[in-house]
Amino acid sequence: MLSVLKKNWFLIGIIVVISLAKFAPEIGSKGGVLMPEITVKYIAVFIIFFNSGISLKSEDLGRALLQVKVHVFIQGFTFILFPVIIFALVGFLSIAEFNQQVLEGLKILSCLPPPVSSAVILTKAVGGNEAAAIFNSAFGSFLGIAVTPTLILALVGSKAAVPVASIFLQLTATVVLPLIIGQWIRRYLANFINLKSVPWGQIGSGVLLLIIYATFCDTFSQESIDVDPSSFFITVILIICIQLCLLYSVFTFSSSRLFHFSRSDTVALMFCCTHKSLTLGIPIIKIIFADSASLSLITIPLLVYHPTQILLGGLLVPSVRSWMLSGPRSGEENLEDGDYLATQSDSDGVAV
Repeated sequence: MLSVLKKNWFLIGIIVVISLAKFAPEIGSKGGVLMPEITVKYIAVFIIFFNSGISLKSEDLGRALLQVKVHVFIQGFTFILFPVIIFALVGFLSIAEFNQQVLEGLKILSCLPPPVSSAVILTKAVGGNEAAAIFNSAFGSFLGIAVTPTLILALVGSKAAVPVASIFLQLTATVVLPLIIGQWIRRYLANFINLKSVPWGQIGSGVLLLIIYATFCDTFSQESIDVDPSSFFITVILIICIQLCLLYSVFTFSSSRLFHFSRSDTVALMFCCTHKSLTLGIPIIKIIFADSASLSLITIPLLVYHPTQILLGGLLVPSVRSWMLSGPRSGEENLEDGDYLATQSDSDGVAV
């Protein structure tokens, strides 16, 4: 029994934190004792990228910068293909007289950049190309500052002045700075600190559990939204189906003969392409639709999508990791893939 619990501690942790969030959501919701607006939004994200900076080889990060095909696939899927798919779906649902404000929210959701935390942690937990996930999460977030409002203007028709400077500063402080500090410590203090003795994988997974807990606390503490139960239920089912279809599509296309990405690259693509940022999404939506009476309805798709992507990603960790480990260890996979697998087998204890 202890062996089973140890082996699946991450999945058990997901169940526990969601249960705790349901029992007392006021603890981890905004303004609560946990103060997620500071501990999760800033400190947790800082720890994630510091963790990656100190545990990743500088050569791996350097090689990731040159993986142009991976970057084009992720950013193209995020800002072009994803909006096209959702726009077509919204057109179909409009015929069925679905709630129009929720459909507008789906359009806005499709325009958002990737998150700066969950995609990186899940890629690391599985043993995928963490360096590529880091680069594309950070680059996509910076790119989204300008691209997301432009896409929303094109698809929805609303516009507003987005505080580019403050968002840019926040991303630099929580993404770029900790990554640089981690790399500096790895490079200059590795001889004085036994970095291999630190459970970097468990730390990252623990931070992800904190993010899941705070996310569901916010979800459960939401005041009732003026939408009929049937529309809300359909929205939840629809978003789960969208995520499953997108995950399967990215997995299929990225590992097909057309693209032939390695298994570690495919893992990074799966999570980076299908995840959307709540941290940047909510502020942008509130800025653009500040005067709209339908603001609460417009945010429903994102509020449902965010916890779903984290929960679904966490549940997929064991099976995707098994697929990763069952693949070729050499030959078809490139050198850095072997490095990632070796690193993860030493330091990552997530639901193997």
